[in-house]
Amino acid sequence: MSTATTIADSTPQLRRNLTTARLPKWAPAGVALLSIGLGCAVGAGAGLASHLQWGIIAAALFVVLSYALSARVEGRRQAKDRLATAVVWVAFILAVVPLVALTFYTVQQGLEVLDGNFLTHSMKNVISSGPGGGIYHALIGTLEQVLLATLIAAPIGLLTAVYLVEYGRGRLAKWVTFFVDVMTGVPSIVAGLFILSLWNIMLGFDYSGFSGSLALAILMMPVVVRSTEEMLKLVPNELREASYALGVPKWKTILRIVLPTAIGGITTGVMLAVARITGETAPVMMLVFGADAINGDPFNGPQQSLPLYIWQQYSMVNNDFGYARAWGAALVLIFFVMGLNLVARGIARWRSPKGGR
Repeated sequence: MSTATTIADSTPQLRRNLTTARLPKWAPAGVALLSIGLGCAVGAGAGLASHLQWGIIAAALFVVLSYALSARVEGRRQAKDRLATAVVWVAFILAVVPLVALTFYTVQQGLEVLDGNFLTHSMKNVISSGPGGGIYHALIGTLEQVLLATLIAAPIGLLTAVYLVEYGRGRLAKWVTFFVDVMTGVPSIVAGLFILSLWNIMLGFDYSGFSGSLALAILMMPVVVRSTEEMLKLVPNELREASYALGVPKWKTILRIVLPTAIGGITTGVMLAVARITGETAPVMMLVFGADAINGDPFNGPQQSLPLYIWQQYSMVNNDFGYARAWGAALVLIFFVMGLNLVARGIARWRSPKGGR
């Protein structure tokens, strides 16, 4: 009875110890506002012209003040948790601010020139240093080049991933995995130089959209292989074993069971790989060569693309009209890549297990 009485008597004190010495919920926001104010004051007092420097000072003050205030009120153990949380928030803001600023500035500059005429006209018979012109020829070139690269890279990447997951055993599979990892980090200009040396110089083919598609396919393949490989590994082995128990051959099990189960993730990976190659400039610059007129045949003659068009208008034209066209094309390219990412997310959500599909 005495022990029970002692525990009962100490319970309210234990609860007070656990619930007291806590900062209020508005403390992080208050510390953030105080840090911003102090950062601006320090930056202005020190004569720092860049607002970026003010922000860095405010971020550092936020981390220091969060730890100091929590250590004084809540103790060092809780202060370490506050410190980790503050660092995470600062890292998140440092990552988001440049992205938001870039998107906002591109939209602000691109909307000045983006209209129906800009989307439906090319640069044929348009003086580069004057107004007018559009990106219709670049849109056609980009769509055709990306489509051809996808038709080349997606089947090869898919079959390679199926081999690595379902059949790959021994030294060959290890070498294939190694080279896929190496290709993931290959710079885009190296892929362009390889196709230029092999396709254009050694085999004698002319500059064309297809040449650029070959280089883009090289850049796209390792992304498809890696994403497809991970999706196939997520398919439960029980499904394969149940199919084998019914006497279904392995190739048919892969075709009828494994691939349909992972099709959502595979499609998402392919769409993300397409978004990754859409903005590549270096291989397109060397292989597609660019054109001012519309060329709907990617196998014959130079062809334009959006990344190359942006570079030409911004660096070669070097005037206000060229800058405006470059920002308008950049905005269209951002919308295109954003659309691909949204489609990939929609497919992943639609084919997710929660959707019952």
